[in-house]
Amino acid sequence: MAARPDITAWCPPVEGIEEVFHAHFIDHSYPMHTHDAWTLLIVDEGAVRYDLDHHEHGVLSHVVTLLPPHIPHNGGAATAEGFRKRVLYLNTAQVDEKLIGMAVDSPVLHDPALRRRIARLHTTLSRPGDELEAASRLALVAERLDQHLRNRLEPVRYAHDHRVAHRLRDLLDERFVAGITLQEAALRLHAHHTHLVRAFSREFGMAPHQYVTGRRVDLARRLLLQGLPGPDVAISAGFYDQSHLARHFKRVVGTSPGHYARTRGPLAPPAA
Repeated sequence: MAARPDITAWCPPVEGIEEVFHAHFIDHSYPMHTHDAWTLLIVDEGAVRYDLDHHEHGVLSHVVTLLPPHIPHNGGAATAEGFRKRVLYLNTAQVDEKLIGMAVDSPVLHDPALRRRIARLHTTLSRPGDELEAASRLALVAERLDQHLRNRLEPVRYAHDHRVAHRLRDLLDERFVAGITLQEAALRLHAHHTHLVRAFSREFGMAPHQYVTGRRVDLARRLLLQGLPGPDVAISAGFYDQSHLARHFKRVVGTSPGHYARTRGPLAPPAA
């Protein structure tokens, strides 16, 4: 009897990612098929073998695999133990379709730093409410994939763009509660979204999503000390839910929102 696969799949609210797919297969093999999207694959356990454009390839846990859209491929476990993988299906706005031929020739990328970035992106995508962080991480992943496919891996010197960094900060200050996507910010500021992430990070020493989280935590602190209930604080400060608030609050402040609220001193105003 075939082992039942362990699968988790979802469509995140992050522009550029069509689907996230996590799976543990023992004896499943994919027939030849195609996708409309780029397939960005990392293997966490085991090994995968597949055929792409009449050539056989293998995937181990230390590499990144990028399969191009519209090109038939198959796949299956390379050993009897099966494999555990994580996949991002990226739309063609993330990686130029003109680079499909390069990806067919070299689908396996030996880049430990890129693999770590992709793993962190998967972790971020699994947490509701962190879409700005996911979009920022995706922008840097897509940039690195483009560099690989164009064989431009030498260190890139990025010029400081103080003006766009400060304009982005003003926009984030305006929208930190309601939230704003990286793509919307790029349209508002007439700049590429990857450039926004790099310019902001170089100017202020933190990524845009870290700045937004800090602003939200600061607001949450004030609301907690005013006596607002935790669920109301989470929504009022721009967090997805109370769990989202608690995770970031503890990381920034060093304690839970509930414990922080209980520290209200005698001069704290009563709750309305």
